[in-house]
Amino acid sequence: MTVDKWNLIVDVALCENCNNCVLAAKDELVGNDFPGYSAPHAAHGPGVIRIRRKVRGQTPMVDAAYLPVMCNHCDDAPCIKAAADGSIAKRADGIVMIDPVKAKGRRDLVEACPYGALVWNETEQLPQNWFFDAHLLDAGWPAPRCVGVCPTAAIEAAKLSDAAMSERAARDGLRTLHPEWATRPRVYYRHLERFDRCFIGGSVSASSGTRTDCVEGASVELHLRGDIIARTLTDSFGDFKFDALTPATGPYEIVVRHAGHGEARLQTTLEAESLVLDALLQPSPP
Repeated sequence: MTVDKWNLIVDVALCENCNNCVLAAKDELVGNDFPGYSAPHAAHGPGVIRIRRKVRGQTPMVDAAYLPVMCNHCDDAPCIKAAADGSIAKRADGIVMIDPVKAKGRRDLVEACPYGALVWNETEQLPQNWFFDAHLLDAGWPAPRCVGVCPTAAIEAAKLSDAAMSERAARDGLRTLHPEWATRPRVYYRHLERFDRCFIGGSVSASSGTRTDCVEGASVELHLRGDIIARTLTDSFGDFKFDALTPATGPYEIVVRHAGHGEARLQTTLEAESLVLDALLQPSPP
């Protein structure tokens, strides 16, 4: 029989760092005892939902992305393997639960999570996680609180079969954090390239006498080892951007052409950071 399981989908491009999800988790869990689910969470220290920030680019082309992180509810969870006594277990619906009685004193379990998603509650002497608000779901709520409080609808909870979730992930370009760790997380991200990939962007301009202006509508090609891998046009500010590029790759060649202003060619490689380049068009030889 196919069993539907909970998944969380976070759109990095829609997160504006309002911290509503962080505050909702604290409001729900801090100081509140939910027997069978969780002991009261601590008022101070790191919460079980946090938001990371990534700034890419250089002036005048800079963007910032925000990444909500929490327990990934992994299907092959290292924390469950470390808890041989059953103090951490996975429910049939995919949610990873920490037993507030069995896990007492098990600070070692915090280090078992490679994502750093478990926090240590010194007062309760317990490792704790964001347990998908399972107590609310079991009471009939359609989604955890972080979904309802997000003003940009950046967070979605989806209860689907594994096959349906895999199909959606492929269709919508969803990815998980660190797939190379083979933990099979149930938290998926859309537009994760805003956080873990680079861009090559820049501005295109042309000179006429003593005047230099931006060039709208110039064609821009991105070449990698001789192959064209992307194309775009400059906008009304003369800007272009190629995103979702893997760090430490190249060499790249950017070829810019405009019928009225000529062309420019730029060579570069990516290291760990995004690049912003200036391209000054030169008239084509007669």
